[in-house]
Amino acid sequence: MADDSILDTTKKTLNMESDYTAFDTDVILHINSVFSTLTQLGVGPKEGFMIETKENKWSEFIGDTTIIMAVKSYMYLRVRLLFDPPQTSFAINSFAEQAKELEWRLNVAVEGAKTT
Repeated sequence: MADDSILDTTKKTLNMESDYTAFDTDVILHINSVFSTLTQLGVGPKEGFMIETKENKWSEFIGDTTIIMAVKSYMYLRVRLLFDPPQTSFAINSFAEQAKELEWRLNVAVEGAKTT
């Protein structure tokens, strides 16, 4: 799971096939925006992180497999809200609340790792 392509797994959650590349530039832009937020939360490399192609793997971003699934979920929620937001305000609010919850949990996980 940590060696999966960041772009491909994000596209999969957005219901896109990995070989469908028409929106790769857009998705990569949004993925990198989310990585910026994750860096500010203290998740991942201190110097920040970005992807350019499907060759970039999750293990390059974060080696801690205990929080990688939360990072993947957070990536999906935030990219979905940027790239293809739900049609209803209820769904948008639900996605946003889930993302905020994951932000808090990721921040707690990172802070907890620093103190141990």
